[in-house]
Amino acid sequence: MTIRSFLAALAVTTALSFPALAHAGQVKLSTNLRDYGGNPAFLAYYVTDASGKYAGSLWMAGGRTRYYRHLSGWYQATGGNAGEVNGVTGASVGSGRSLDISLDLTDALFDAGYQLHIDAAVEDMRESPDEIVIPLTSANAGKTVQGRRYIADFTFSR
Repeated sequence: MTIRSFLAALAVTTALSFPALAHAGQVKLSTNLRDYGGNPAFLAYYVTDASGKYAGSLWMAGGRTRYYRHLSGWYQATGGNAGEVNGVTGASVGSGRSLDISLDLTDALFDAGYQLHIDAAVEDMRESPDEIVIPLTSANAGKTVQGRRYIADFTFSR
């Protein structure tokens, strides 16, 4: 890991763990799944910098680490390191259901070239890396983005 990627990851994790140390604000991530008729989906929420390098994980929906390899974008970016999601995991999300997450994120991630990625995977169905990719900009806050396969739509708000 380079010092730059370390600092970017630190900016993400510092805002999540120690909001008083970085100017952070509450961000709500709202994800609605399609009624795809399969098992619950695993979802990986992570951030990349302006050059596309991994900056940090925000949330993992699905607790069984043996399935994380099917979240192929996240898995490749992190080398499959489950430690990247320690303390930021929840249950997988059922077909036709919604997931709302509120996080403290540093303001430095917005309007600075960072992108939010969501990878999706469902057991016995196709993987969907980069199901959602949206630049973390003030202009994109509140905009609805359509998913490619399992996610009907996604919105973040500040």
